Amino acid sequence: MGQGHAVTAVVAMLTYRRPDDLRVAVPAFLAATAHDGADLLVVDNDPDGSARAWVEAHGGPRVRYVHEPRPGIAAGRNRALDECPDAEVLVFVDDDERPEPGWWDALTACHRASGAAGVVGAVVSEFVHEPEPWVTAGRFFERRRLPTGTVVDVAATNNLLLDVAVVRRLGVRFDERFGLSGGSDTLFTRDLVRRGGRLVWCDEAVVVDRVPADRMTPGWVLRRARRSGNSASRAELVLARDAGERAAVRARYLARGAVRVVGGGVRVAAGVLRRDPVLRLVGRRNVERGRGMVTGALGHVVVEYARTTGGPDAGADPEPARVRRAAAGARAGAGTTGAGPDQLCAAPERTRR
Repeated sequence: MGQGHAVTAVVAMLTYRRPDDLRVAVPAFLAATAHDGADLLVVDNDPDGSARAWVEAHGGPRVRYVHEPRPGIAAGRNRALDECPDAEVLVFVDDDERPEPGWWDALTACHRASGAAGVVGAVVSEFVHEPEPWVTAGRFFERRRLPTGTVVDVAATNNLLLDVAVVRRLGVRFDERFGLSGGSDTLFTRDLVRRGGRLVWCDEAVVVDRVPADRMTPGWVLRRARRSGNSASRAELVLARDAGERAAVRARYLARGAVRVVGGGVRVAAGVLRRDPVLRLVGRRNVERGRGMVTGALGHVVVEYARTTGGPDAGADPEPARVRRAAAGARAGAGTTGAGPDQLCAAPERTRR
């Protein structure tokens, strides 16, 4: 790869009824990997196989199409693993992303240098149109950035290189019980680390995520926060080795969730007193993440990717008018602690279905 030795590499792109995104993402990732000749595997999770015609007509010799009709992103990811028995590395990306220059060389060079089981690249949000002031003021779509070489214990699959031999040796798979709820990548990467695999960060390997208009709403922010907390606690319960450890995990997430609910409530109250709708939304997001943690610890599943007519992002907007009228001069970090794992979109499993 690049100036190093060539490897058998596959870039896996899962898709579900997003033809416009696919038409841009496929050539972009092909161009980014052209000098190494990596294959692009498009896994279509639409039961109707709607992406087949375009991919087979326009993909080219380095693109392979497979149809995974079983619903859920975890089934699609497992299909990608199964379709690459001879690959040395498998890289997961999303169909609404675009690689920045140098993405591929940085990602693969980091893998060669570190020998890690997985290399996690950075994801940067780009809005399809100018966001309203509350979006940037609350920093709701900022993701974490870490120094290259930092060891991490959890990752999303929206820019993740996996050493296939290590994954197979450790016997790690995506848990399909999390396929429609989200969180399968949280569980997968935590399990990989627990079994002895190492994940390292590569900050130079950047992909750009296009944030659509239907996500730039308070309702989406709150729904995502609740689901993120829910899947985090559920994943930890699955990883618990015995009844005693499960009880400890449950107690820990009940406590952590309660703290978030209380702390978020304080921020909501402060936002009301200050007439600061951004701070109020930050508080409500913390409340929802705490609620998600508590419900997950109690065994309740929040389903984010249910395939309904209105789509997963449909639904009531809890506080649209007041938050959208947030003043342009609102403080960029009001009520937040900066970019990090607890921020909304730093959480794994963000693929829109």
